[in-house]
Amino acid sequence: MIAYELAGTAQDNDPYDVVLLVHAGVADRRMWEPQWQPLTERHRVVRADLPGFGETPLEPGEASFTGTLREVLDQVGARRAAVVASSFGGRVALELAATSPDLVERLVLLAPDVPGAEPSADMRAFGEQEDALLEKGDVAGATELNVRTWLGPEADDAARDLLRAMQQRAFEVQLAADEWDDPPRLVWADTDVHAISARTVVVSGSHDLSGFRERAFDLAARIPGATHRELPWAGHLPNLERPAEITGLLMDVLG
Repeated sequence: MIAYELAGTAQDNDPYDVVLLVHAGVADRRMWEPQWQPLTERHRVVRADLPGFGETPLEPGEASFTGTLREVLDQVGARRAAVVASSFGGRVALELAATSPDLVERLVLLAPDVPGAEPSADMRAFGEQEDALLEKGDVAGATELNVRTWLGPEADDAARDLLRAMQQRAFEVQLAADEWDDPPRLVWADTDVHAISARTVVVSGSHDLSGFRERAFDLAARIPGATHRELPWAGHLPNLERPAEITGLLMDVLG
């Protein structure tokens, strides 16, 4: 069972019939709450929890997050989509746009992860700290590490509380599944970003880890016709740091 919400009405002049919001790997569909009402007032919008996040359970065996997005789009009857994705969700969205170019008309990537990219030194340092905390069973400490790392200086206490709750939920579900006899195994398709035909905007934040900034610049150079926007105030999750500003950016890109 995939948990998702659908609201709003497609506009006759839109070249797509739904806006799909894809959450970050430290979050779930609740991360889009600041943008939800403004977007649904102008577009038909769907936001979903990927398996292992929020209210969508994990299942044993192989799993495809891109397959999950295709299933959601099929359930809402979408023919063409504008996809807005954050961080790890950006990697999923890239696979969807590259393997189903006729399905994705527009693509907005906020600090996206990129298939095959080597981690930077600061990304490796974060991963080592997180692994060490989880190996000790310090889930609370790992959660706080994620909150400190991924929210930039503009984030307020409400944003930190929300991220804390979303990350805690993800750890609970995913760590429990790791103990199964047949734990979930994520399957990825080959992703050739040159095959993406969607109008693409890649966004990065000056306060983000260096690896994500480098990936944004590189990705925008490789996707045909893509543009890049660097936000001098932003960390890794700009839609939670300055919600109104990112809502305005999305409105501008989505039309």
